[in-house]
Amino acid sequence: MLPGDGVGQDVGIEARKVLETAAERWDLPIEIEHFPWSADHYLETGVTLPEGAVADFRENYAAIFIGAFGDPRVPDMRHAADILLGLRFQLDLYINLRPVRLWDERLCPLKDKGVADIDFVVFRENTEGAYVGAGGNFKKGTPDEVAVQEEIHTRLGVERILRAAFDYAVEHNRREVCMTDKSNAQRFVGDLWLRTFEEVSRDYPQIETRHLYVDALTMLLVREPENFEVIVASNMFGDIVTDLGAALQGGMGVAASANLHPGRVSMFEPVHGSAPPLAGTGRANPVGAVQSIAMMLSYLGHRPASELIEGAIAESLRRGETTPDLGGTLTTSQVGDRLARAVATLPEG
Repeated sequence: MLPGDGVGQDVGIEARKVLETAAERWDLPIEIEHFPWSADHYLETGVTLPEGAVADFRENYAAIFIGAFGDPRVPDMRHAADILLGLRFQLDLYINLRPVRLWDERLCPLKDKGVADIDFVVFRENTEGAYVGAGGNFKKGTPDEVAVQEEIHTRLGVERILRAAFDYAVEHNRREVCMTDKSNAQRFVGDLWLRTFEEVSRDYPQIETRHLYVDALTMLLVREPENFEVIVASNMFGDIVTDLGAALQGGMGVAASANLHPGRVSMFEPVHGSAPPLAGTGRANPVGAVQSIAMMLSYLGHRPASELIEGAIAESLRRGETTPDLGGTLTTSQVGDRLARAVATLPEG
């Protein structure tokens, strides 16, 4: 567990509380180790991600939980980039899986949309695209400055995220996979994604396919979210679409994610930021962190525990037992306590 900065530490405490409760109830073979890597640690030691850390994770751990990273005392956010992007890239966590599920209709900002209307997942390519850091500045700070930012997309990277989306659709009885891009403007990248999507889809004849430009997709997600089941996108477009998805389900505080490489150590995290002004105030919503723990347990093969955690979240939100961002009056720790108690006492099934 790497709680990180700001409210990451607050929600990390509650996530661990729920994880330990689930481990005790089901006698799960889980050992938890806490790592202090954070802005505080970086400012004290000058170390972001220690040498050998990635190899240690790869060889000795089954999963990683991260709270949140970011601190204004580190203006370039070097520690956050080294830890978050470092782990994603070096562990080759090529799937960013974001479930978008509405737990209670009062949380949705859309008129006349309910729980049955918002239930889809987004597969975001996680190791390529605009996030590889290729490019630079020429004549920086002058009137003649030029900035170049390059995207890198490989056939391997595109194909494996597409197959992950189709495999999920098959496994979870989803009818359709929608691929989104901007191939009318990004001609070369779009051509690679379109051709690969068409070729991969032939191996899944039972799954319907749809292609949408990303601007059209975002419009339709607001107008008719019920018509989407599985969405797959590049790194940048997936980043944008998933934040819209978070808004549909109640906000960033309830959004969870998994960074996966099937069969290998993978990483799980809520998708909200570190929000330093909220740290220690008891106002941070721990639901996204706890839902990320549920995703982690499912990945590790502990599906009954995962499902019960999700049930505890749903019950808490429907009862209005929430932090102020969702209209409730509970503190971060009070929500964590109630979720842990529900995980300990709710009947299975």
